[in-house]
Amino acid sequence: MDNKTVSIVSYITIIGWLIAYLVGKDKLDALSKYHLRQSLGLAIVVFIFGIVINILVAISPFLGMLGIVNIAFLILMIIGIINANNAEMKPLPVIGKYFEDKFSFIG
Repeated sequence: MDNKTVSIVSYITIIGWLIAYLVGKDKLDALSKYHLRQSLGLAIVVFIFGIVINILVAISPFLGMLGIVNIAFLILMIIGIINANNAEMKPLPVIGKYFEDKFSFIG
């Protein structure tokens, strides 16, 4: 897999991230490392948000409508894929700046 493909695949769920990381970890360039960090950050935020929503829905089923925010996460994923496809190192809106220098194990 070339580095551009690694960058794109990393945004497709956590399984895609694992495949991209494991397949390309020996030959990552700055672009693919950047997108691996961004997509892992997005996956962590989505996971934590899902837990919080499930707790809130258990407390009050009316709060289930907050699940519509998942559309925003889908949009962020699409933006990340577009940035990776265009070989741009632009952070994801809202959450991207937090993950630019995190996850040092990526490289």
